[in-house]
Amino acid sequence: MEKLENSSCRTSDSAGYDRVWAQIDMDAVLFNMESMRANIREDVKIVAVLKTNGYGHGAVAIMKEMEKLPYVWGYAAATFEEAKELRENGAKKPILLLGYVFPYCYRELARLEIRPSCFREDMLKELSAAAKEEGKAIRIHIALDTGMGRIGIRPDDEGLSFVRKAMNTPGLIVEGMFTHFAKADEEDHGPTHAQIALYTGFRDRIREELGLEIPLCHCSNSAGIIEFPEANMNLVRAGITLYGLWPSSEVSRTIVPLRPVMTLYSRIVYIKEAGPGVSVSYGGTYTTSAEKTRIATIPVGYGDGYPRSLSGKGYVLICGKKALILGRVCMDQMMVDVTDIPDAREGSLVTLIGKDAGESITMEQLGDLSGRFNYELACNINRRVPRIVCGGTLG
Repeated sequence: MEKLENSSCRTSDSAGYDRVWAQIDMDAVLFNMESMRANIREDVKIVAVLKTNGYGHGAVAIMKEMEKLPYVWGYAAATFEEAKELRENGAKKPILLLGYVFPYCYRELARLEIRPSCFREDMLKELSAAAKEEGKAIRIHIALDTGMGRIGIRPDDEGLSFVRKAMNTPGLIVEGMFTHFAKADEEDHGPTHAQIALYTGFRDRIREELGLEIPLCHCSNSAGIIEFPEANMNLVRAGITLYGLWPSSEVSRTIVPLRPVMTLYSRIVYIKEAGPGVSVSYGGTYTTSAEKTRIATIPVGYGDGYPRSLSGKGYVLICGKKALILGRVCMDQMMVDVTDIPDAREGSLVTLIGKDAGESITMEQLGDLSGRFNYELACNINRRVPRIVCGGTLG
């Protein structure tokens, strides 16, 4: 759920969604984009990666902002349904599908001008038939496996034969070729340099042996944008950094400054006092020991994507102080200790991700506590949580 209107980004502005809401700071999105743009050549354009509902941040709202940026070439999605949602909500720029695309949607790809990734010969044949049926050419990007071991042709003679066939398939236009880095977010840059060499060597073979030029070449993901300027080609794909999160702890944080885009809030709905020996939540994994424990109930749980693995060890911020989670996180609720937060009241603001006074909780910190990593945590904040867009130029 997204509320596509401007607000002043006040933490108290829940727009009527007091149970739980995520504020999406579009000014931070724009700051992150400009930071990445400053680290690439002026002629390089950016693909905004909006898969998994914009890494949980709200793909449609971010797309609407990206439409206005001339240096954004277009968008990347993982599934046809994600791409279709963007088109139906006003996306005019190109949309690329990064994974395998199933035949049921080939004709709609042509109609909606969505670019599939190609790496199998049966895809070429079936896409060609779909293009003929729709009377519209389909632009494709060839996926090249240089070390990920995932989808993609190999940079060898067989791969060269595939490129030749793709270039000569009626109804298809080879618009681009891409690879994906497996270790660009690690301290050892050797494996990524090897992938770059495989990609550029294969691109050179296409030029020299086939006499063909692929217009759009892209290798760099978020870590590549930061650490490997030589891999930027003429397109780069901005994923996790678009949302102000770091690819890993091993990626430099000084080259491209970032601002977190999402903050997550709720409110206390109930406070009770308990004496010693009172069990809290499922399984009674926590039992009070103090003479008086103030227990606050917060109406958020793993049904919203908040990690159950934070049970008994995570915390939230209330009135600028940490409140530890007591017992297990439930599907829709959890309990925290506000004994040492006398100002906590029913209705008080709860910060689950973000800043409150001098304290903060980042995606990275929650990831470390929960045994997840920041990508997963962001993606798992699901659509039951309203996204309140603020900043930017919406409204």
